[in-house]
Amino acid sequence: MKKFSFEEIGGSVTAPQGFRAAGVFCDIKRLGTGKGSNKGVKRDLALIVSDATAAVAGTFTTNRVCAAPVKLCLERVAGGRAQAIVVNSGNANACTGRQGLRDVAAMARMAAEACGGGISAREVLVASTGRIGVPLPMAQVRKGIVEAARRLAGGPEAARDACEAIMTSDTRPKGICVEFMLGGKNIRLGGIAKGAGMIQPGMSQTGNRPALRPLHATMLCFLTTDAAVEGKFLQTALNEAVAKSFNRITVDGDMSTNDTVLILANGRAGNAPPGARAKEGRDFQAALDHVTLALAKKIVLDGEGASRFVTVRVTGAGSAGDADAAARAVANSALVRTSWCGGDPNWGRILCALGYSVAEVVENKIDVGYSQPGQREVLYSLKRGCPTGVSFGALCRCTTSPAFDLHINLHLGSGAAVIYAADLTEAYVDFNKGDVNDPSSLGG
Repeated sequence: MKKFSFEEIGGSVTAPQGFRAAGVFCDIKRLGTGKGSNKGVKRDLALIVSDATAAVAGTFTTNRVCAAPVKLCLERVAGGRAQAIVVNSGNANACTGRQGLRDVAAMARMAAEACGGGISAREVLVASTGRIGVPLPMAQVRKGIVEAARRLAGGPEAARDACEAIMTSDTRPKGICVEFMLGGKNIRLGGIAKGAGMIQPGMSQTGNRPALRPLHATMLCFLTTDAAVEGKFLQTALNEAVAKSFNRITVDGDMSTNDTVLILANGRAGNAPPGARAKEGRDFQAALDHVTLALAKKIVLDGEGASRFVTVRVTGAGSAGDADAAARAVANSALVRTSWCGGDPNWGRILCALGYSVAEVVENKIDVGYSQPGQREVLYSLKRGCPTGVSFGALCRCTTSPAFDLHINLHLGSGAAVIYAADLTEAYVDFNKGDVNDPSSLGG
């Protein structure tokens, strides 16, 4: 049997057939010179439109305080069809009450009218990111939607503009597209994402917090594909991909009110819809997994102030839930993360975090080690709870690298988990602390 393969190409969300995008500046962020301002003209509203109605799936924050656009999308994604996504940055439209709900519905209507072509307002999805608790400046929003609709285009430049328009504290755009064969047809699957701070998504299809998982950005991701995919399978595939990617990352342990992942599949490639158990279904899942994990890692690499990318690998836990809890406790510990910033292989702080996690741990059974990404050799600083004789210099050479893997074996079972994390730096604190002398940096 021929092995499944795919190739990364340019164009992100506009590479699949039948998709156009645009990104414009309409002053939602409001120009200014303070720390809280965007300090210059930057696109702040994006449109992504399919030429035909598409199957849709989504996952959303499980934060009990969720933004108006999340509430709208939860309802509309359940309908199974969509044709357009309008996104603004600079304002989260969260904690804005009834006005926020009216504004998000108005954004959908504006986008449908501006795009024309018979798009129904019910098939327009909305996402927002930015400041919490401030009403949307709807005059600017309307202006931006009209301008974005006028500029809708295919090609890499349009995709880059849309990608820039969804960014907030991001320092670089995040996009990817893969091309592969499915049922004899050429398929493209692309995506853009944003996120750098308030990152530890814990998303579900319903927005309800899953039992037994302490899931905790704003992170947004928009995916497009020209594959024909049946709605139920598309949702199942997205759930699985998100569980292995966006729900596996943390920058600071904070879950946003606005986390959203949406995928549109318009069927323009002309393939027969894949089934979950068939090879084509497994191939589509593999491509989707690759795209979402690549975008999730880009978010961690661009974490606010981050200088190191750390993959926390926990094995030997009594259960998968214990492995997840142990990995998250370590990855979100301020003491552990500041030691990563300094390149300090401090196993004492790691054991401390493991000990206060809800996972079952036995001190004299724990191994802690380090390795370079992709390398099989692990340098253990702790074995069965006791320090090893490995050279401290060798450990430091590993932990001062821009990226390294942290290996933790609890020796209590077969449970395993992986979390992709960032260190905690002075730059993160400086960016997020606010300044009483600069009112624009304070508040939501």
